[in-house]
Amino acid sequence: MAESIKNTVQDVDGKAEENREMYVTHPEGNVKSMEDFTSPEDLYQELLKSVRKYHPSADITMIQKAYEVAREAHKDQKRKSGEPYIIHPLCVAIILADLELDKETIVAGLLHDAVEDTWMTDEEVEKEFGSEVALLVDGVTKLGQLSYSADKVELQAENLRKMFLAMAKDIRVILIKLADRLHNMRTLQYMRPEKQQEKARETMDIYAPIAMRLGISKIKVELDDLSLKYLKPDVYYDLVDKVALRRSAREEFVGGIVRQVKKHMVDAGIKAQVGGRVKHFFSIYKKMVNQDKTIDQIYDLFAVRILVDTVKDCYAALGVIHEMYKPIPGRFKDYIAMPKLNMYQSLHTTLIGPNGQPFEIQIRTFEMHKTAEYGIAAHWKYKESSDGKVPVDKSEEEKLNWLRQILEWQRDMSDNREFMSLLKNDLDLFADTVYCFTPQGDVKTLPNGSTPIDFAYCVHSAVGNRMVGARVNGKLVPIEYQIKNGDRVEIITSQNSQGPSRDWLKIVKSTQAKNKINQWFKKELKDDNILRGKELLTQYARSKGLKISNYTKTQYLEAVMRKYGFRDWESVLAAIGHGGLKEGQIFNKLAEAYEKENKKNITDEQVLEAAADAQEKIHIAKSRGGIVVQGIHDVAVRFSKCCSPIPGDEIVGFVTRGRGVTIHRTDCVNVLNMSEADRARLIEAEWQRSDARASEKYMAEIQVFANNRTGLLVDISRIFTERKIDVRSINSRTSKQEKATLSMSFEVGSKEELNSLIEKIRQVDSVLDVERTTG
Repeated sequence: MAESIKNTVQDVDGKAEENREMYVTHPEGNVKSMEDFTSPEDLYQELLKSVRKYHPSADITMIQKAYEVAREAHKDQKRKSGEPYIIHPLCVAIILADLELDKETIVAGLLHDAVEDTWMTDEEVEKEFGSEVALLVDGVTKLGQLSYSADKVELQAENLRKMFLAMAKDIRVILIKLADRLHNMRTLQYMRPEKQQEKARETMDIYAPIAMRLGISKIKVELDDLSLKYLKPDVYYDLVDKVALRRSAREEFVGGIVRQVKKHMVDAGIKAQVGGRVKHFFSIYKKMVNQDKTIDQIYDLFAVRILVDTVKDCYAALGVIHEMYKPIPGRFKDYIAMPKLNMYQSLHTTLIGPNGQPFEIQIRTFEMHKTAEYGIAAHWKYKESSDGKVPVDKSEEEKLNWLRQILEWQRDMSDNREFMSLLKNDLDLFADTVYCFTPQGDVKTLPNGSTPIDFAYCVHSAVGNRMVGARVNGKLVPIEYQIKNGDRVEIITSQNSQGPSRDWLKIVKSTQAKNKINQWFKKELKDDNILRGKELLTQYARSKGLKISNYTKTQYLEAVMRKYGFRDWESVLAAIGHGGLKEGQIFNKLAEAYEKENKKNITDEQVLEAAADAQEKIHIAKSRGGIVVQGIHDVAVRFSKCCSPIPGDEIVGFVTRGRGVTIHRTDCVNVLNMSEADRARLIEAEWQRSDARASEKYMAEIQVFANNRTGLLVDISRIFTERKIDVRSINSRTSKQEKATLSMSFEVGSKEELNSLIEKIRQVDSVLDVERTTG
């Protein structure tokens, strides 16, 4: 056994800072974190101890069998740390047990890597452990095959679609995946730095928001902190140091508050459990960024929590607290009467302490606290019943409403970029909401900044489609009005309404409204879109010198429909017609299916003969710009300024009148919007081998979207300086909402270099997104 190793970290200078780790304390209730290099047998006993803690009478026979099978399957495998591989599935199972999940989930956690990484098969898992465990293991295995890249939007979107479909079949699949990701993040120090960044970004963008959506704060807060640790190590360790510096003073302050509150609860006859907790580092970091404050200006680093038996006691305790301390106006939130979208319930109030320092108190029932900690996982806890489970109650059903909504988007949307935009918007806006009322007094929860249009579509899509105006608190308001907390909203509808306007898409804030408006246009204009899609596909084939009829056999169409999840070919054509799919993208898939089938019937002689014919018929022109144009000899080639293609981009040539061939990116706006006559002048083009253009530089243009702040341009410019990239031009503008847009042009050698640069810019504080110009 290797010598015990402390889980130390490295600061920016590369020096070990072991003492720092003793100050890294997460909120109470965090899932267990085991020491590195703990023996498998000790971990297994810890797993059984965790299970028996919440279900003393549990039959652990299946868990024991799963451990023995997994240990045997992984016996010759090691982790990056040098530990036996079985350590990982054991730690995943312990995390699941700490969430008090059922034995099928824990068994699947032990076996989650067995099918992918060992000799075990799905059939063997089902035979030994039943169909329920096999389904969970299969779901996690498929999720494990997903790859993430912030620059490959299409691939990322397809992977997320698969993830949400797996979640819809059984939500426990994603619970196992979250536990798997949490343990991997805890041991990320053994990975290469670039892998650490990739995993941390994926966790921050995808897994932490999903944990938040499912209400599992036990996992969400730690994923956030660990992501921050690797994405912004200087920020993370600076927080660690500064929080530790005044730790004793803050603990003394909170301890005094806790003692006073306990005494007043007893005096008021309220049975309560009172405690203090440190806020996690990512929460502190977000507050510093959003409020533009230093850590010394943020006093409520600790929160006092009061747990009581009933809702009535919550409000009684609130009355006692407000009598004890002076509340800060505008800092009281009632999440009991109006729960968050993930069903989180609590009373939050910020008060002035005895020495003038602000601090926060949270008041909730024990049941609310359990929901806040476990979220959707609470449904699969062991119950004292014949089958170990109970039916889903109404609140648990409501927690899955957002998942059903995402599945609806998947069915309605063929454009992966649009799907990713809506999904990211939905997850980003989740934590920032407003509460408003219908005329009947029903509560509606909307993203901050929502308008009456968002409200109308939240009520029903038919209400939004027939909306002609709105009243807020009895007064007529413009459709751009931003709804505030407590507003009473009434939507005015008319049967004579012509439907939504495309301008509404620029006004609405909620993902649901955007999707419903897009749906309306797709449905209303479907026939026109089908005709346009068919025409675009035919034109594309003609530009390649091919007959579309050769590629539209039933088996080829079905291959494309399966790929993109459509039920019929008309829907594919409609998607092309309204711009959701590119005609070249679809035709290439048809061509792949065609070539795959016809490849079997081609003999070696025919291949040689076809190659000889091609050699005679096709001339290849090479240019100094590193481009090969097929079908034209001795051609002048130049790059379009509208989309600035660079090596690695998918490109197409446009035959100009008297100026040779202009090279565009295939996603260039000007190419996508070409007339039929112009499309006939498109020609295939490709990049030369990399060694033939190693010294070439190409102009690239990007737009950076960010929250405006002092020093933003300096921070972005520093990245270019460090990489020795010469910036040719910078234009910037700032909106009334303090949103900055920077347009930049510069030279790079390849798409890989550009993608790396873009990813680095995305990591700059206040940067919201970075996009390449498309025309």
